[in-house]
Amino acid sequence: MKNPPLRVFIVEDYPQILQGLRRYLEQCGHHVESATDLASARAQLRTAEVDLLISDIGLPDGDGWELMRQLEGNGQFRAVAMSGLGGAAEIAKSKAAGFQHHLVKPFLPNELQPILAEAQRLAASHEAKK
Repeated sequence: MKNPPLRVFIVEDYPQILQGLRRYLEQCGHHVESATDLASARAQLRTAEVDLLISDIGLPDGDGWELMRQLEGNGQFRAVAMSGLGGAAEIAKSKAAGFQHHLVKPFLPNELQPILAEAQRLAASHEAKK
């Protein structure tokens, strides 16, 4: 059985990255919503149904780590940090904030594929429990 499409929420302030990621995910059949800053993401995520959150770390009004701390306790979706920085300290900070993955920009679609598959398995298991 084919996994259902994901509901993906992207937080990214750089238009070209946001558009490219959105286009790729939509071509894969996923539904995508987005925000370009921390305040908008926070507001939209209050009511959005999300299977996978992909958030840039550096945002104009805060950072993705702060966003994840504010979403604490939400085990309903997988979360991916993305940043131009990928040292051990940044990766550890992403994990501590609640991200399951940390991708270093620029990344290739094949780096995202296992994460998408993992999120689809989790979403399918949540659906089965309903």
